[in-house]
Amino acid sequence: MQYTISRNEFVFVMQYFAALKIGEKRVKEAREYLNKVSNGQAMPALALRDNRDDIWEPVGEENLYAVLNDAGGYVLTDVSGYMIVLCDKNGISKAIVRGLSAERKDAIVKMLQDHSIIEYLGQVSLPV
Repeated sequence: MQYTISRNEFVFVMQYFAALKIGEKRVKEAREYLNKVSNGQAMPALALRDNRDDIWEPVGEENLYAVLNDAGGYVLTDVSGYMIVLCDKNGISKAIVRGLSAERKDAIVKMLQDHSIIEYLGQVSLPV
């Protein structure tokens, strides 16, 4: 069986993969950086930004950090403690470190601040 797609569908698919490739590169760089300040504990997060226009966009290039915990309404599931997230200016997470004690969280935040990474205070989008 042969399936044909329209030109618009083709452009949509190609745009998705182009955005994904850029986003994956940005997530990789964010994870590598967060690994350096967290002793290799960082996990990758989201490569694409969710928008409502059916136009795929990569996660932003800039790095900001956010500190999350259960008290803030975020469910950390199987790991308690704090979570540090590197995200873009829209709060789209790129790299995550979970299960941090207050002392470890404070040490990582100090390193991020020493590297002039700005804290993000808005709502953070995490992978499901």
